[in-house]
Amino acid sequence: MDSTEKLNRQFGIGGQLGFRAVDGGLVVAEINNAHATASLCLQGAHLMAWQPRSQAVPVIWLSRDAVLASGKAIRGGTPVCWPWFGAHVSDPSFPAHGFARTAPWRVIESGSEPDGATRLTLCPEESDKTRALWPHDSRLELTVIAGETLRMELVTENTGITDFEITEALHTYFRIGDIGAARVGGLAGCDYRDKVGGSTPGKQDGTIRFTGETDRVYVNTAAECAVEDDMLKRRIRIAKSGSLSTVVWTPWTEKANRMGDMGQPDGWRETVCVETANALENAVKVAAGARHTLIVEYRAEPM
Repeated sequence: MDSTEKLNRQFGIGGQLGFRAVDGGLVVAEINNAHATASLCLQGAHLMAWQPRSQAVPVIWLSRDAVLASGKAIRGGTPVCWPWFGAHVSDPSFPAHGFARTAPWRVIESGSEPDGATRLTLCPEESDKTRALWPHDSRLELTVIAGETLRMELVTENTGITDFEITEALHTYFRIGDIGAARVGGLAGCDYRDKVGGSTPGKQDGTIRFTGETDRVYVNTAAECAVEDDMLKRRIRIAKSGSLSTVVWTPWTEKANRMGDMGQPDGWRETVCVETANALENAVKVAAGARHTLIVEYRAEPM
């Protein structure tokens, strides 16, 4: 991994983008521009924070008990789930949600957008460990553009001569006032698989409200959705492309207590996950020589 001095020299943008080492030996990119602040850990290319200047409260949630340590997933922010979402389809010993979220990534480009937003592009570093888990010739890139909106682009390129299949997600934790006063709109009429109920199928009736553990994969939908928060009086719009699945998740009390890093005792009440994904029957076949791009853009507005 490059030193912070080298990263700042090569990719830093004075007063807008810098890199610093944190406890645990990891490196964090920090963005501070006219529109927003944001931070991203180079391990996992893991977005940890984003707060537009227009918002008194961060839009992205990071657990107060999150641990930044080599090889450990960070609780909160936006983990990159790739090249599989959930458990591996054939080998349960492989890490859940793939290896990208705990792998070291390297910065390959940075810059300023015409509107003053800050752009950062990264790709994971290959190793014997990652090749053992994913023996396909491929290239993965994540571009994050942080400004008044937050845009993330996850690009999978098949650089080999045989097709392969991926599932994936940008597993974003949003900051809310309280899970009991929040809801997710925009998915009415969509089919879902209820993972709490053993992947039983269902169809969404109206707005999603939360009264217990929720873990649903909405399939065959490219719809825009929104987190509506009565307590913070704001709406977080989630627009996407290259994605046909949306995952909505909250662990609730018992599961959050078992997890141990959700910000005890009630940190889980301040977040809900709405994940832009391709999962289950929406797995993506990437042909030899082809590319697949998943894009999501977030915007916070008053209700």
